[in-house]
Amino acid sequence: MLKTHTCGELRAEHIGQEVTLAGWLNRRRDHGGLIFIDLRDRFGITQVTVNSDEAPEAHQVASQARSEYVLQVRGVVRRRPEGFENPQLATGEIEVIAQEVTILNPAKTPPFLIGGEAVNVDESLRLKYRYLDLRRPHMTRNMVLRHEIVRLIREYFYARDFLEIETPILLKSTPEGARDFIVPSRLHPGKFYALPQSPQQIKQLLMVAGMERYFQLARCFRDEDLRADRQPEFTQLDLEMSFVEPGDIRALIEALMIQISETVSPKPIRQVPFPVLTYQEAMERFGTDRPDLRFGLELFDVSDAVQESQFGVFRNAVAGGGQVKGVLYPGGASLSRREIDELTELVKPYGAKGLAWIGLKEGAGSDGHYGAEALRSPIAKFLSQEELAAIVQRSGAQPGDLILLVADRPDVVAASLGNLRLAIGRRAGLVDENSLAFCWIVDFPLLEYDEEEGRWQAVHHPFTAAVDEDWDLLETAPERVRAKAYDIVLNGWEIGGGSIRIHRSDQQMRLFQRLGLSEAEVEEKFGHMLEAFQYGAPPHGGIALGLARMVAIYAETPTIRDVMAFPKTAAGTDLMLGSPSPVSEEQLRELHIAVRVGDDEAERSAEKAAKAEG
Repeated sequence: MLKTHTCGELRAEHIGQEVTLAGWLNRRRDHGGLIFIDLRDRFGITQVTVNSDEAPEAHQVASQARSEYVLQVRGVVRRRPEGFENPQLATGEIEVIAQEVTILNPAKTPPFLIGGEAVNVDESLRLKYRYLDLRRPHMTRNMVLRHEIVRLIREYFYARDFLEIETPILLKSTPEGARDFIVPSRLHPGKFYALPQSPQQIKQLLMVAGMERYFQLARCFRDEDLRADRQPEFTQLDLEMSFVEPGDIRALIEALMIQISETVSPKPIRQVPFPVLTYQEAMERFGTDRPDLRFGLELFDVSDAVQESQFGVFRNAVAGGGQVKGVLYPGGASLSRREIDELTELVKPYGAKGLAWIGLKEGAGSDGHYGAEALRSPIAKFLSQEELAAIVQRSGAQPGDLILLVADRPDVVAASLGNLRLAIGRRAGLVDENSLAFCWIVDFPLLEYDEEEGRWQAVHHPFTAAVDEDWDLLETAPERVRAKAYDIVLNGWEIGGGSIRIHRSDQQMRLFQRLGLSEAEVEEKFGHMLEAFQYGAPPHGGIALGLARMVAIYAETPTIRDVMAFPKTAAGTDLMLGSPSPVSEEQLRELHIAVRVGDDEAERSAEKAAKAEG
């Protein structure tokens, strides 16, 4: 080894020892006869002192070294002089008095500062030089955190008799969710493999094979539009179990998340056992199926109270099958009109046409009356005293608070107010940033109707079982069928989801037919599954958790790109390697492929990618 110790290892007990360190020059301070070098590796920083009187050759070499040079230092550990200790460093009690300094490799001046914490560097520059970005201390910590969580996951499942089994990367394309990444076959012209969006079918076949308990840190690929919490390739904790009910899998994952949280985070979990909310309850109370439970501000419904209102916006919304719901902004009555307009603009991307608002002044409602002098609102004059009283009572508003209302279709109301609630929580400082709020969401709809395609589609995937008593509704009232599905949510992020699967071929075929698939389509895409189920498939279920999303929450970073070693940009490109990139004509001929560019779809995709990149 070119080093005897790491740069984060030396302590007072090493004083007097001769050591050899190797790492990167993090910082150099030249005081003439004395040069101080902060030497860094991924384990930490050690101060090296080079004295021209004691080691002239080492001093000469150190004087030539610059930021990010790779150095080897041989010297003796000494206690730092009194008053010069650095409590910010784990090695802050000691220093190494250099006897020999060797430049193992010089370095060009980096395009951005490597040492330190708070550096504002454009993300595209960071991704182009990702190998430098990963040297930064907080990025190194993110990689270590990810490793630690992976280690905990593996140990947890090994201790519970799970088998870690690798599943194929080259699979068959059965697009029923996001777009597949496809891979042409050279040996089978005109045919393609697909990269797995998840190992869903394979892990179910492992249950048919009698493996009973399977898990894997599975690589998955989805050709979909990207966001801060999505990447075209990612890793998920994937597992499947035989002979289980939903509660068994929830209990298994809950215990895992408690163990991980207690090991890697100082933040307490707000509630154990984790709260369990139905999908309908979550949507009604929070406007989303991934609620952030670190603060209150639940939505309230006043549809029945304003269904005959003189205010046409409210009356017409209810008459048309919509809702009038709201959320409270504590202390928001003093917001300026510009600030309220900003909140209005915030809900418009979710389909809301506007935002109705009522601010309560001091004394509002004290005598049971809500007069103009006690309210600040452009709509109060159109509402009766009874309607105003109902709105105030259901919102729980007090003088000084601001009531915000949306009238529209239920899906628009939920999305608008759900996101408005989050914005208020952040702006008003209501979110408890020092806690972890888990919850389970259950009883999702099994199916949803796709207006464009004119058919029912699976909300999760077509292998999800229906709640037992809802199977009879599959043909007559598919919108009422609930799934044996469950999502786990942490601090407003969905970090995983799963379900009990269909294990009988007759039920699976019945669902495929409800989805509008012909027998020929079913046989072509899923015939292998139906046949396998006829050979004694056990009842089974599973779940998958997004590793990067989980790590990002514990690392307190807003994007999963900060917890992936080499992520893609928002447009799905790799700025470091320059991919995706063209391939040679020879390669295309070997694959029997002709490339067609410039059609409308390609142009639209390029335009969308350019916007995402910008």
